[in-house]
Amino acid sequence: MLRGRWLLPAASLALGAALVARRRRAEGDGAEGLLARLPVVPAVAAAGAPVLPGSGRTELTKYGLPGLAQLRSRESYVLCYDPRSRSALWVIEQLNRETLGGASDRAGCDFQEDDSVHQYHRATNADYRGSGFDRGHLAAAANHKWSQKAMQDTFYLSNVAPQNPHLNQNAWNNLEKYSRSLARNNKNVYVCTGPLYLPRMEPDGKMYVKYQVIGKNNVAVPTHFFKVLILEKESGEIELRSYVMPNSPVDEKIPLEQFLVPIESIERASGLLFVPNILKRTSNLKAITAGNKR
Repeated sequence: MLRGRWLLPAASLALGAALVARRRRAEGDGAEGLLARLPVVPAVAAAGAPVLPGSGRTELTKYGLPGLAQLRSRESYVLCYDPRSRSALWVIEQLNRETLGGASDRAGCDFQEDDSVHQYHRATNADYRGSGFDRGHLAAAANHKWSQKAMQDTFYLSNVAPQNPHLNQNAWNNLEKYSRSLARNNKNVYVCTGPLYLPRMEPDGKMYVKYQVIGKNNVAVPTHFFKVLILEKESGEIELRSYVMPNSPVDEKIPLEQFLVPIESIERASGLLFVPNILKRTSNLKAITAGNKR
């Protein structure tokens, strides 16, 4: 639950109830196929130097641009990397009965640096050693038993954030298990997970965004985590469920519905957009919040 002085924007959504989902699984199991199947990518990713609006002064990009959105498309997920925090802005997975089945073994996987990230901007295992934080998966390993390679891909440190051990092993783990249970009872569940850095009122009455960093690479420790679930039902309906948990010990006995928040609050806090992209595909969307859980 979001208690104390953490502030999460809380405007509610009132959206329609039914949606005909017309998604088909793309051929092949490669990362490009996963990207093509996603119903929503919550950030604009630039591929190469973008076309600049306005003056058209292309000479401004003569020596390149110092940074663009960093997408990583892997066998089991698509990720947008944040080089400043040394972790991901968001990770999207597709879960269904097929992806949850298989003989992949977590014991055969090891956490590893993401060599596709510049060495200035990536986390290492040494950063986590002795920090008191778990290497918390954003795309969970247990979500991808269908392929040993897919499971191993979840162990890149770009798919990891410093997470309170009690949270990681209990309440957050329960939310991951719940996501998998929904995937077993729906056609598809698209899961988007990421960190939040929320402002907090300090004793001087002013609002601050403060977070710890760990290791020599200053890996940012989120104050909270979000998880957005887009459920494609067999009937063609779509439901949207969005959760936020603090990065601190949480009583695992608290019902998960207590962590449901309006999707707009996550959009405002994260700088991402989900609903406008989903509404490009439909005019009807069912948002499940704590007051209308079914």
